[in-house]
Amino acid sequence: MNYILFDGDVREALLPFTFTRPVADIRIGILTIREKWETYLRYTTTTLTEEYLSAKFPMVEVENNVMINASYLPNRELVDLILDLEPMQAVVYQEDIIAFYTQETQEEVDFNDYTLISYEGELIQVANKWDIFQKNDEALRADFALVTEDRISEPIPENVNVIAPENVFIEEGAKLAFVTLNASTGPIYIGKDTEIMEGSIIRGPFALCEGAQVKLGTKIYGATTVGPECRVGGEVNNSVMFGYSNKGHDGFLGNSVLGEWCNLGADTNNSNLKNNYAPVKLWNYETGDYENTGLQFCGLMMGDHSKSGINTMFNTGTVVGVSCSIFGGGFPKTFLPNFTWGGVESTDHYKVDKAIETMKIVMARRHIEFTPIDEEIIRQIAADTELERFQHSLKR
Repeated sequence: MNYILFDGDVREALLPFTFTRPVADIRIGILTIREKWETYLRYTTTTLTEEYLSAKFPMVEVENNVMINASYLPNRELVDLILDLEPMQAVVYQEDIIAFYTQETQEEVDFNDYTLISYEGELIQVANKWDIFQKNDEALRADFALVTEDRISEPIPENVNVIAPENVFIEEGAKLAFVTLNASTGPIYIGKDTEIMEGSIIRGPFALCEGAQVKLGTKIYGATTVGPECRVGGEVNNSVMFGYSNKGHDGFLGNSVLGEWCNLGADTNNSNLKNNYAPVKLWNYETGDYENTGLQFCGLMMGDHSKSGINTMFNTGTVVGVSCSIFGGGFPKTFLPNFTWGGVESTDHYKVDKAIETMKIVMARRHIEFTPIDEEIIRQIAADTELERFQHSLKR
């Protein structure tokens, strides 16, 4: 069987993170959504996504295909229903099509012709960008059970101060000494070849993914995920870092999401609570206006390849697009379009050629190639959102 993960109707609600990736490659919990599905299905998957992303994330279609809505996280009961699907059958949750069996010979899909199978349990859907941190607790606990099932942890070093050691799992090659792990509030997963430096205090649920590093004296509250090859320091609360991003210095990051290849300069801080305790509003790319999240706590949403200078202050509910360079005193605006250069005093357009030059240098430092396909994607994003940047500049 061939499994294809499709973006569904939530892609724009998940911008800026889906500018550079399909919905399936969002990280929540320990794994990306794609990794979760592939672990349960025991098959690789391909992707139906935006055309400009398809060269990097292609779709492979064969005679028999099952299409799966990538905004939903899998569980065993749901996967069993999907594995049993036959042609012209679909799994429905509430009013959403979760998965359907289609054949290459079908010219179009009309669900009126399908037999609909209802899923009656509870599912986690990543339908809004703030869901990534808000639902990270549930997703992390589920992933912990999935990736540690029938496996034995590496031993916890004797010099580690640990509460509820039965809820800690350490992979091969991890280094940690003279740190405190409190897993009584949720599981703690320490990935392969990671490092937690001395004096760090971590409260679960928490995931440190492969190759990531926690700097000296870091304080981390759950539910937090530090993605592969990230560097984290200072104080972090209920945040998700996708991968290859750095928050290596003191400063607070709370109720926030960082994409890949981001860097927060020393003493960068974000607010996650308004002074009047009102619900936080976030920029909605689809409507071109702010929307009420209904959340009291909501911090920074930062797209891939964006950076902040030292002492940068982000206000409650700030959305930073792809490839921004933010610096200067005071609080920047709470929406910064793709390729913004500057901060409070003035902003300019971050020239795409210069941005790409920096991306190549940054990625080479981690021995990752910035490919011609990556460059095409970045240039397409810049071209597609040029009007948005211009219109927003007129409002300043």
